[in-house]
Amino acid sequence: MTQIAPGRSHRKGLTVMELLRVFPDDATAEKWFEKMRWANGRFCLDCGSTNTAAVAGRKLYREVSSRQATAWFLMQRIRETSNEGANLSFPGPVEVVEVVEVDETYVGGKRKNMSNAKRKALKDTGRGAVGKTAVVGAKDRTAKQVTAKVVAETGKAKLQGFVSETAALGATLDTDEATAYQGIPFDHEAIKHSVSEYVRGIMAHTNGAESFWSLLKRGYHGTFHHLFEKHLNRYVQEFAGRHNVRDLDTIQQMVALTRGMVGKRLRYANLVA
Repeated sequence: MTQIAPGRSHRKGLTVMELLRVFPDDATAEKWFEKMRWANGRFCLDCGSTNTAAVAGRKLYREVSSRQATAWFLMQRIRETSNEGANLSFPGPVEVVEVVEVDETYVGGKRKNMSNAKRKALKDTGRGAVGKTAVVGAKDRTAKQVTAKVVAETGKAKLQGFVSETAALGATLDTDEATAYQGIPFDHEAIKHSVSEYVRGIMAHTNGAESFWSLLKRGYHGTFHHLFEKHLNRYVQEFAGRHNVRDLDTIQQMVALTRGMVGKRLRYANLVA
């Protein structure tokens, strides 16, 4: 994922008219995407052959240029690569100590919106995380980058493994007081949310990670309303990717997304299986 220059306070967007001038027709858009994806010429990702041909007979439909199933498939493929290559392991200057906030959340529908049958099934199982899907995330406060993913459970091995995969050695780690983080080999601050501690001193907190969860859940409840667990990780990657390129100019965001698609393949049959 492209890193953002520190101190950048604005980005250059594209108006609809500017976008139409850059991409006046489908052929121009296709040439641009091919150039971004295959800078040295088109080739097969499986065998490396340059003996390729464009798919013929692709006619577009109505205003959005595709039927609903096609548009949904396209969006899932974009989400699959939205945060491709993002990690928090890029070292800064020697004098900079990276601070990484790590937190978990649980994503799912509100019980008041569930069917009577589902509410009855969950009646005696407690509240909070029951019936929801766990997501773990980390925000590098120095680089202002987020990485996150759906996890099957939030035990010590899973969460500490996630931290080891994402945080640079020597980083300072800020988490809540979950026992899963105890003994982790980082300079570690555990914020005690259970006793209403949200900031320790000036810098120790997980507010950045929690702000990301707020955006994710706002999208879940306000835009998508319901997401199947099998597809949730792609939506998490979409929100993380949007966060990580938010300060880039629009054309740079398009370049980052297009290059993230290289080597990735998602078949419709696998998506709906």
